[in-house]
Amino acid sequence: MSTLPKEVDVLVVGSGNAGFASAISAAQAGAGRVLLIDRCPKDWVGGNSYFTAGAYRIAHAGLSDLLPIVNNVSREQAQKIDLAPYSEKDFQNDLDKVCMGRSDPELAKTLITESNSAIKWLASNGIRFQLSFNRQAYEVDGRIKFWGGLHLKTEDGGKGMIADYLAAAKRHSIQVSWSTMLSGIQTNPVDGTSIVTVNIDGIDHTLTARAVILAAGGFESNAQKRSQFLGPGWDLAMVRGTPYNTGDALDLAIQQLGAQPVGNWSGCHSVAWDANANPNIGDRVASNEYTKSGYPLGLMLNVDGQRFVDEGVDMRNYTYAKFGRAILQQPEQLAFQVWDAQTTPWLRSEEYREERVEHLKADSLEELAEKCVSRGLRDRDAFLRTIREYNEAVYAHRQENSSTNWDPAIKDGLSTQSSKKQLALAKSNWALPLEKGPYLAVKVTCGITFTFWRSQG
Repeated sequence: MSTLPKEVDVLVVGSGNAGFASAISAAQAGAGRVLLIDRCPKDWVGGNSYFTAGAYRIAHAGLSDLLPIVNNVSREQAQKIDLAPYSEKDFQNDLDKVCMGRSDPELAKTLITESNSAIKWLASNGIRFQLSFNRQAYEVDGRIKFWGGLHLKTEDGGKGMIADYLAAAKRHSIQVSWSTMLSGIQTNPVDGTSIVTVNIDGIDHTLTARAVILAAGGFESNAQKRSQFLGPGWDLAMVRGTPYNTGDALDLAIQQLGAQPVGNWSGCHSVAWDANANPNIGDRVASNEYTKSGYPLGLMLNVDGQRFVDEGVDMRNYTYAKFGRAILQQPEQLAFQVWDAQTTPWLRSEEYREERVEHLKADSLEELAEKCVSRGLRDRDAFLRTIREYNEAVYAHRQENSSTNWDPAIKDGLSTQSSKKQLALAKSNWALPLEKGPYLAVKVTCGITFTFWRSQG
């Protein structure tokens, strides 16, 4: 570790996406001495950003607007791609839908109107972008159809993004200090600079900074705080990413700087997660691959054999971050995702290949139920009854809508609801009968990504 300077122009706390982007921006704006610190060792660089799929949502004018910044589309392939413009209005509508109108209007406006230029700025600084074929497109009738607005990703996901940031930081002569814990911060009343105390190996060091940027994440890896602020049961949620996001920087800003906590105190981003993953720490090799987002192609049943969400209520992008909470609210915080041979080929291999997740396979639904019982299913008969009633509802809908085709790239309207039969809990789109073996089930729980409140000074 290099020696810490006594004075810096900008101190950035946190080595994730926000931290590195802030440090690079500061250097380009003329800050001569930029220091980035993180409490984690270098082996844990990247915060939660390292564990993401690197997916980006931006307003854009369509395929022609994105091609100049991506590196994985040939000229021939571009002729087969259907990728419509995603306007600022589209972005705003989606944000309002997912956030239920609770987002900060000014922050939302900045996010949306500057999204396109921000990504092009990142690309100009060496962040490698690609079209997200594996996550956001299906090939239907010979056309590669993108959907859901989340069209870009970084090469090699979060791992690649952080590698690119490290290279960019080096080019900009940004000093990085690992295993460096922010432990105190005060404002000098004379000149407005910040007097900062950091701890390295139990030894305090003091430096002065003209500006401090806190980009140290939330408290998602702190089980006690999760239980305190998110509510009962959240201490049992699995941690998807870094173990170092414990909320200490938030506490420091509130207690020492008088910052105000703002946001959704009881809210968080959480997903369907491999129930066999490490509950307390993300896997830096598997990373985001423990996510299990293929539920729109099948069904999700809890350990009592009951469905508890409409798996097809909307495109996956708009449901996956709230279905984690729904799973946590189920008995034993568990569920089984189930498919038949019609849709298993459409599951993303990075999430569902057998090397990554335990497969419960069977040639009949009865055999599948027995295998699920061996992994925690409590009511075999209810499991089979739920699927049987679902199949009956799918066929009733088909009889009245014989011209409707299954299409995973759009909300196709294939549902369980008809004039002859309706389920109390519909599947609104992509409803195919589960009737063709072999069948597949995987066991999932809730994985927490990040929390929804921050400090504002």
